[in-house]
Amino acid sequence: MAGSAGKKILGMDQIELSLFTRRYGISFVMILMMVILAVVSPTFRTSGNVMSILLQVSINGILALGMVFVITAGGIDLSIGSMLALTSAMIGVILAKTGNVFLACVVSIMATSFFGFLNGFLVAQFKMFPFVVTLATQLVIRGIAYIVSGGYSQSLASSTFMKIGQSRVFGIIPFPVIILLVVAVIAYIILHNTKLGRYIYAVGGNINAATASGVNVYWTQIKSFVISGACCGIAGIIMTSRINAAQPNIGVGYETDAIAACVIGGTSFAGGVATIPGTVIGIIIIGLIYNGMNLIGISTYWQTITKGLLIIGAVMIDMFMNKRR
Repeated sequence: MAGSAGKKILGMDQIELSLFTRRYGISFVMILMMVILAVVSPTFRTSGNVMSILLQVSINGILALGMVFVITAGGIDLSIGSMLALTSAMIGVILAKTGNVFLACVVSIMATSFFGFLNGFLVAQFKMFPFVVTLATQLVIRGIAYIVSGGYSQSLASSTFMKIGQSRVFGIIPFPVIILLVVAVIAYIILHNTKLGRYIYAVGGNINAATASGVNVYWTQIKSFVISGACCGIAGIIMTSRINAAQPNIGVGYETDAIAACVIGGTSFAGGVATIPGTVIGIIIIGLIYNGMNLIGISTYWQTITKGLLIIGAVMIDMFMNKRR
């Protein structure tokens, strides 16, 4: 009996350690990276470099915050890079014809939200694999971006629009970082404190159990993709403003960083497990990798390899955790 009780206690300790590692392990990794970079490169410790990192991750961070809803619900969205391009192309056309910044931003977000709805509809209605659906719409959306723009890039003459991506609050904090924080807070509230968030966890965790419990799986899946699409529109606005040009060829490969941030931050590819703070930490870690390697003088090729290895490692850890549970 004592041996059995000891095993139970040991089992509980292992479970608690597993939960602690999943919740806080990534935070320790981020802090450790910061300490190492601060020691290796004095430039890393400067406020200007810190703001540069936050500005660098703002676009990918917003994309990742949208992606986490899709992955948590059991899907994946490979079309987000093309949505960035569509946003940029539409902004260029609308600003050239009307000069109305508000209209350009609203219409662009509505367009990407529509394609998010289309992705979700195809997945939910026809039970198609999200990977296949979004791989196909990735090509369709990119093609539409080229059609809208005529295949050409164009400079933007609106100083008001340029301020979205290039202005600073109090002359210190880049405005895109403020937008990232606002989107993160909204995403946290939705995912952790609303019925939709609970439904997303339920659908990703066990779709059959969710259906039996009365969860509207159809609309939950669609809404997760719509949120991702809306985040793409916001990120596309920031990106277009930062480069001050409408380009239909931007956004290639951005889905990789978004997925990496989610997985590194503790989002399970199996669905049903995710945290918004973890996703934010995940994208900061990716930013630290890029920034740190640049400061040390390591080639960008090694940055890509490192990111790939991180994804593999995070997925392996996730599989191990799921098996333990």
